[in-house]
Amino acid sequence: MKSVLIRAYGSNDQVELAEVTRPMPEPGEVLIKVSAAGVNPIDWKIRSGAGQRMGMTLPIHLGSEVVGTVEALGPGVNHFQEGDLVYGMVSSGGFSEYTIAQANHLARTPGNLDIVQAAALPLAGTTAWQAMFNEAGLSSGQRLLITNSSGGVGSLAVQLAKAHGAHVIAVASGRNEAFVRGLGADEFIDYTQQPFEEVVRDVDVVLDTLGGDTFQRAFKVLRKGGCMVTIVAFPQDEAERFGVTVKRSFTRPDAASLGEITPLVERGEVTPHVEAVFPLAEVTKALALSEAGRTRGKIVLTVA
Repeated sequence: MKSVLIRAYGSNDQVELAEVTRPMPEPGEVLIKVSAAGVNPIDWKIRSGAGQRMGMTLPIHLGSEVVGTVEALGPGVNHFQEGDLVYGMVSSGGFSEYTIAQANHLARTPGNLDIVQAAALPLAGTTAWQAMFNEAGLSSGQRLLITNSSGGVGSLAVQLAKAHGAHVIAVASGRNEAFVRGLGADEFIDYTQQPFEEVVRDVDVVLDTLGGDTFQRAFKVLRKGGCMVTIVAFPQDEAERFGVTVKRSFTRPDAASLGEITPLVERGEVTPHVEAVFPLAEVTKALALSEAGRTRGKIVLTVA
């Protein structure tokens, strides 16, 4: 079978589409015949060297979220059957014709999505869900600011938050205003025209997907006792200084999170947006587009 892998860290020159042996599921695992796979910043970050910091061992098979058909069940797996269409996160190897996943990291795909749309959901949707609801405890009526509302995580976060009754303040470039307002944002700030911290105050929750200077400036918009949750920065002592709670959210593969998201998708309250689709053979083009950092929604690779 074909699988995208790296044997050394570096640029896209290290990425190859190789012929490898098809894996077999062990206890608690499922073998998936992959139909499509989402492309995420973590993929090119691993390629560039983050894999070493994460304790991964070369060669590394890239890809962390998939949609596909259950091909074989490992011992002890009884809540799926061969032929089920599933989606979820995988530890590695999503950019492959076949991949292994933990059964408890998978869910059946929403019935109203095609495979490309479904592939855009597992990692970004789970990331947004866990950050906003599990970590920050976002609830109906609260004011939420999203520092990048047009990307893969942010565009789903807008919809998930609105589905739960939050007031969403979305930050993005002006070219994305119509897109983000169409997702349901209550307020829009074009960061190229004005610093968001100069026009927003008394926010209950900030979802930071950018880090760096944006993360630091976002503290100014929180009310006392508010919560900043970031998926990229590593907070130090900011909480005490600003009188707020600061959390770093680490996304965990989790069928329960997908179980919360799937009904919202099937009711039409949440719809993933796919910016670009590439065949597996053009994986380096997909990674380059993701690395450029201007994608609206998600990038997806089609495998079958």
